[in-house]
Formats: sequence, structure tokens, C-alpha cells
Amino acid sequence: MTQTFRNTPFDWPVRVYYEDTDAGGVVFYANYLKFFERARTEMLRSLGFEQDVLRLEQNVIFVVRSVRVDYLKPARFNDMLNVTAKISEYTKTTLSFEQTIIRHDQTLCTGDVRIACLDAQTLKPKAIPSAILELLR
Repeated sequence: MTQTFRNTPFDWPVRVYYEDTDAGGVVFYANYLKFFERARTEMLRSLGFEQDVLRLEQNVIFVVRSVRVDYLKPARFNDMLNVTAKISEYTKTTLSFEQTIIRHDQTLCTGDVRIACLDAQTLKPKAIPSAILELLR
């Protein structure tokens, strides 16, 4: 999936599996975070950055620093969802994402996720690789 990075949110399709649901038949609240993670990972991949390669070659990992989520409507088993990810701001060591989960034209969930770039060995903050930052400028 190739999409314009700066103006259009990255969009990733996700199907809800039975394992994603709770006893009430709706997506368990924590699984929305997994859907957000998949979209962020696929966004990086679409830009040419594999996280395992970044760890091996540049000694960096990305970790969630903070999350704010609003659950608006439930997703259910077998729903086809679109999960979006858009970088709203960045610093030398963090990326902030605006994310949504949509079914058809209904927004089910929104989130703001802040990601920190860390040294893979020391787990201390480390500058985001310059090739990624260049895409943000």
C-alpha cells in the first residue's frame, strides 16, 4: 500500500477475529491498541523501514511512551476495519501519532500514541534515524 505520507493518513485494513472479542462479543478494549500497533508498523514498512532491521543495523527500537484512547462504538467479530496512522508531531526522539479505527464510514475509536526511539542496548532515548526524520521534513 503506497500512500502519500505528509497529507494523507496511512490506512491499514484489519479483520476482527473471534480471538479479538470478549465475552460480550465485541472487541476487547486492549486489542484496539494492537490494531493501532499494526498500522504504525505497516506505515513504517511502507516507507521502507523494517523495525527488525533498524534494531540490527542502527541499534534503535521504538516503544510506546503514552497513549490516550477514546472508545466511541464497538467493533464486532468479522468486521472489516480500517486503521489509520498519521504523524501529528515529532521531536528528535519521539513520534506522535493520531490514529483512528473506522468501520465503513463510522469512527469507532480514536487514539493519540506517542512513540519514543530508544537505544536497543541501553534502553535510553536515542535520536530517530536521520532517514526517517528526512521524510518528516
